[in-house]
Amino acid sequence: MDQVQLLHWDHRPSKLRAPALICAFSGWNDAGEAASAALRFLATALGAERFAWADSEELFDYQATRPTVRLRKSGARSVEWPQLELLAAKVPRAPRDVLLLQGPEPSLRWRSLADQLFEVAEALGVQLVVSVGALLAEVAHTRPVPLTALASDPALIERFGLRSSSYEGPTGIVGVLHSTFARGGVPAVSLWASVPHYVAAAPNPKAALALVRRTEALIGVTVDASALERAAADYERQVGLAVAADSDVQAFVERLEQNGSEEDEALLWSELPSGELIAREFQRFLRQRGTDGS
Repeated sequence: MDQVQLLHWDHRPSKLRAPALICAFSGWNDAGEAASAALRFLATALGAERFAWADSEELFDYQATRPTVRLRKSGARSVEWPQLELLAAKVPRAPRDVLLLQGPEPSLRWRSLADQLFEVAEALGVQLVVSVGALLAEVAHTRPVPLTALASDPALIERFGLRSSSYEGPTGIVGVLHSTFARGGVPAVSLWASVPHYVAAAPNPKAALALVRRTEALIGVTVDASALERAAADYERQVGLAVAADSDVQAFVERLEQNGSEEDEALLWSELPSGELIAREFQRFLRQRGTDGS
């Protein structure tokens, strides 16, 4: 039986330089919409444009991932179908260009989709894959966002101080993609942000910002995240006001803060970046923005 063609090209990006592919899927692995927001922010900041898309009829169970009805200014209604999109951005002052994959986690044909995504990545010369996700956890909204960075490639683990995963059990599309790219010799990193479970329903720009900053360090591409920084500060302020209005919740958050402080102190000296590393990252930021970094 012929394989169903899931991916369709709008056009083929040309002259990409050592591109990195960044993936985020909305759904169970997108707590606080942090992962999808991080990807959307990167796409906007880098001026990424769509170059390929996936056929939603072949990938989604519409009872699980429903289409959305929108009302236009004319009064007419239109249906927006769930869709996976591939975008590309050239970043001339950075050492590499960027591809982005965004959309809901598919319901069907994960293996075929992963194989076809690998074919696209191979054709465009992708050298690194980074998936971003977010999960609910017992963490305080006032503390730095805990991030877990996992990889299977020994060189990446050593270079960026990542962890190897020892997990066994059910997986999602991210696990399938990582396995496919690993078999093809393309290293992959999985980033996970921890989102406070007591504000699970609220979008979390603070976690999105943490994912953006860690992704920047991994791929060597820097963006102006001042708008996301302001949104993160506003999020922390508004959640703080809501927590202060409930004494029981406030006491619970204070316990989480204490636990977080003890863990931060234990890890401080092993994770603090060197002055040389900070200077190098700042120089890279200035060069990419076209500023004299002397």
